Amino acid sequence: MNSTLRQVRDEQAFNRLVDILRKRFAAEGSLPAERTMAKQLNVKRHQLRGALEVLRANGEIGPPTSRRGGSGLRREESLIRATNPIEVIEMRLAIEPSLARLAALRASPLEIARILRAATTSDDIDTGAADLIFHKTIAASTRNSLAAALYTLLRQIGTDVRVRLGNSAGANLQRLVQRDAEHRAVAEAIAARDPDAAESAMRIHLAAVQRRIVDRLAPGLSVA
Repeated sequence: MNSTLRQVRDEQAFNRLVDILRKRFAAEGSLPAERTMAKQLNVKRHQLRGALEVLRANGEIGPPTSRRGGSGLRREESLIRATNPIEVIEMRLAIEPSLARLAALRASPLEIARILRAATTSDDIDTGAADLIFHKTIAASTRNSLAAALYTLLRQIGTDVRVRLGNSAGANLQRLVQRDAEHRAVAEAIAARDPDAAESAMRIHLAAVQRRIVDRLAPGLSVA
């Protein structure tokens, strides 16, 4: 089968899976454990996990709950109270360049297509949601479930209303254009299977995010 046709069909199948999960969650208010759903839908776990990540990134479903008890929720609440945006971006700088490197080495053609598409913010989506989808798509493409889970936790903490900055920066068209350019540099390096370039492009992008955060919270403070 022609590789382009196969990619289109894979993309259509993935979109159908996302739609099935969306409708099931809307009808039932919850979803079974991943293992159960994968068996019921006859799909591989990594395919199911990727579809779930899309819904979570869109805010359509919450974080995984099957293994999280009260103590896990209390730990997350404690982390949210103890941290701030500067600490969150420092951890993102420590983690995400490595995730981009892994994605360049491991992402499937279908995952690469989703990363490339998510790199440009479409007109029909909130800019903050678009950013989250792009970065979570990369994390999900590493084929490292622990890394993806840790990154999801980090972004949950970072996007909590008690931690995040106001969204005025997201409304700045000039910054949005620049952010998309930075995202595309990361995506294109991943698509080229260049782990060094992907890691470097992600670090450059997050350093720019860090500078904006520091400028807003502590003007004049150097982050070099």
